[in-house]
Amino acid sequence: MDDNARPHRANIVDECLRSEDITRMDWPAYSPDLNPIEHVWDMLGRRISAHQSPPTCLPELRRALLDEWCNIPQDQIDNLILSMPRRCKVCIASSGRHTPY
Repeated sequence: MDDNARPHRANIVDECLRSEDITRMDWPAYSPDLNPIEHVWDMLGRRISAHQSPPTCLPELRRALLDEWCNIPQDQIDNLILSMPRRCKVCIASSGRHTPY
């Protein structure tokens, strides 16, 4: 599965997928990104943005990201995973177009 972005369609990616016998899934052009990790990245970004003093250099950013990653409650991640059947049903019902997720 990919979103047809140029980096995903590079020759080297195609070669790697062929060498691993991986077949791409058909993916509607305007479908939402259903990958739960994208929502975790969003949570992480919001948590970093909420810091009183945002990181000012790469080592500070790395430390802040690692700290916040460890502090994301597991139940939030579990809820994202458990929501996948519902998200997929809504995506199918909307023919791959906009969903509230």
